[in-house]
Amino acid sequence: MKFVDSCEVKVLAGDGGNGCVAFRREKYIPHGGPAGGDGGKGGDVVFVGDPGKTTLLDVQLTRRLAAEGGEPGRGKDQYGKGGPDLVVQVPVGTQGFDAETSALLFDVDAADKQVVIARGGRGGRGNIHFASSFDRAPRRAEPGEPGQQIQLRLELKVMADVGLLGFPNVGKSTFIRAISRARPKVADYPFTTLVPHLGVVGIDSDGGPATSIRRGQHIGASFVVADIPGLIPGAASGAGLGIRFLKHVERTRALLHLVTLDAGEGRDVVADFDALNAELRAFDPELAARPQVVAMSKGDLPEVREAWAKAKKKFARRKIDLKLVSAATGDGVREIVLALYSLVKKP
Repeated sequence: MKFVDSCEVKVLAGDGGNGCVAFRREKYIPHGGPAGGDGGKGGDVVFVGDPGKTTLLDVQLTRRLAAEGGEPGRGKDQYGKGGPDLVVQVPVGTQGFDAETSALLFDVDAADKQVVIARGGRGGRGNIHFASSFDRAPRRAEPGEPGQQIQLRLELKVMADVGLLGFPNVGKSTFIRAISRARPKVADYPFTTLVPHLGVVGIDSDGGPATSIRRGQHIGASFVVADIPGLIPGAASGAGLGIRFLKHVERTRALLHLVTLDAGEGRDVVADFDALNAELRAFDPELAARPQVVAMSKGDLPEVREAWAKAKKKFARRKIDLKLVSAATGDGVREIVLALYSLVKKP
């Protein structure tokens, strides 16, 4: 399924039905008086958070969300039927902005949360409401009110506790595959991850990561990890894929920053760490201040272990504990998972 995390859509609530002008025409009841009923209320447009949805593709294809209008009133004191609400299932994490002002209007940040996007118009009153001692046979009624209309820009920001950061090919996808059932693409070329992937990490009853959750197994707790496409310098300004996906770590409570040795690119792990943190600060200073666990991946390679011993001292001078992990062998995975859980479980 195509991943869509941004789109525009026009939302139209239903118009209210018109009130009716009618009079009673019954045998033995002369001068029966007014009998026009009210129009029905127009339907609302309602968004509901659906944890089973991961993309805004359905909304993007629709482009126009319109609820039904209310029925007009009828004679014999009959009120028009109200228009049914249009209920739209959207992914949890969907935010709505006014397309003209960019003002945030709503945030569907929980499963089954309902947000009324546009309210239907009120039905007009029939002539039964306008009879008085001065006008026993009113020939006027109210038109229905128009429903609200708005041009929306929808943005999807995935709901995760932990966000994975790192240059392309540092092993983020391999790591999330090792700790959860998420299965992002893994290959030996840059930008194998083109869309965010979410993985649920279970903590078993012994306090360790339950990397393969079985039916009936007791899980003491869990948290959600988001693997986003690799970042490069200039991501906050639009370079690479970063500007599009940096927003997906805005909701996270902690970050796992993976670095590794890449002699082919001639990069340094400390310089990589500083470069990506500079991108975070440029995108959102508050995001850069989130607690981070920093780890050197691909620890099963001898050259990486040798480089880690030197880099660990440099990070220690910054009061950062640089951990070593190998998703391929599982070494260090438990320590990192528990370190992340200790950050996200805090109130």
